[in-house]
Parts: sequence; structure tokens; C-alpha cells
Amino acid sequence: MQTVGELLDSKGHEVFSIHPDATVFEAVQRMAERGVGSLLVMQDSRMVGILSERDYARKCILQNRSSRETPVRDIMTTDVVCAQPFRSIEECMALMTDKRIRHLPVADGDRVLGLVSLGDLVKSLVVKQQFIIEQLEHYIAG
Repeated sequence: MQTVGELLDSKGHEVFSIHPDATVFEAVQRMAERGVGSLLVMQDSRMVGILSERDYARKCILQNRSSRETPVRDIMTTDVVCAQPFRSIEECMALMTDKRIRHLPVADGDRVLGLVSLGDLVKSLVVKQQFIIEQLEHYIAG
């Protein structure tokens, strides 16, 4: 069973982040440049929150806030759900489904090791299942 830590080893540990004092506009611009749907909010190398496109839509656009004037700290999610690197892909998918989140930081204590998306987890499971199918086909074919 693959762990989320092993997934990060193959996917990469790069984390895109923003400071809580940055504007929401800067955050959305950074997400667009990087092709990601969320940023960790970091202050002094410590994770203080996460900002997702969902946060932007619900807490900025729908509340008629200006993205150029609103600081990230005002709309970020502060109760961040994290996974430990030894958790299985299946456990992380269940956690994300239960909490209705699409991005999951992986941390060892206070140290952020990386970030996985629901898409990363699904892709990992599909690759694993495809491998099993191929092995079974070879076994059946003799």
C-alpha cells in the first residue's frame, strides 16, 4: 500500500505558498501562474493557513470584497487538515472526502513536506490498479 510520503517522493515536494499579508489578487495570480488550485499560507516558515479557489469564490467574490484590497489572512482557511507521510493513499482520499477538501498538506509535526491534490491521489490509485490488471492478464494468458 503506497503512502502519501512515497507519492510525494515521486511527485515532488515543491509547495507553492503566499504570505498572509499579501492581497488575494496576488494569491489568485500566483495560483494561475503555477497552475494550482491552492496555496499554503506561510509566515516565518510556519503554515498558518491554506487558500483555495473555493475560499476566493465564497469569501471574496460572493461577499463583494475587492481582491486587490483584501489580505489573504481575511479569507484563508486556518483550520488546516493535514496528513502524516505514513498515511496510505486510501486513508488520505477518505479524509479528503470526509472533510470535503481538494488539497491536503502533508506534514511531519510542524514541518510541511508537500501538498497533494485529490487528482494526485486518484492518479496514483489508477496507476496501481492498471498494474494489477496487467499482472492478472499476464497470469491468465499464461
